[in-house]
Amino acid sequence: MPGHTDNEILINAPLDLVWDVTNDLEGWPHLFSEYASVEVIDREGPKTTFRLTMHPDENGTVWSWVSERETDRQGLTVRARRVEPGPFEFMNIRWEYTEHPGGTLMRWIQDFAMKPTAPVDDHGMTNHINRNSRIQMELIKEKVELRAGVR
Repeated sequence: MPGHTDNEILINAPLDLVWDVTNDLEGWPHLFSEYASVEVIDREGPKTTFRLTMHPDENGTVWSWVSERETDRQGLTVRARRVEPGPFEFMNIRWEYTEHPGGTLMRWIQDFAMKPTAPVDDHGMTNHINRNSRIQMELIKEKVELRAGVR
């Protein structure tokens, strides 16, 4: 059965700031703790093709892949997919942003399936993504709220 995750966080900052900071791909290595680098390969309107490279994992493995990401500023959504899926059969991601009285609600929805040869199954990756999404969202919240002068 394919994996599915759905995580959200309320960031005490204006929607425009949350959108701008979280959609600045070149800034992701400073925003996320897991990414070592981002290389933009192609940009055409709201669609960007890019390579993400992570910091080495606990075994010293460096994971890297190419993704496509399309922003819809008016609809306050972003859709992404892995072009080089690596251990995934597929990985589709949707980010949603909603204005709230307390700031901006940022939501990440991921649908995926692991290849049979992957080092982890769908259930294991679901647990990993849920755990890591919470860590990264808290980090982003802290950094964006600092920029907003809230903290």
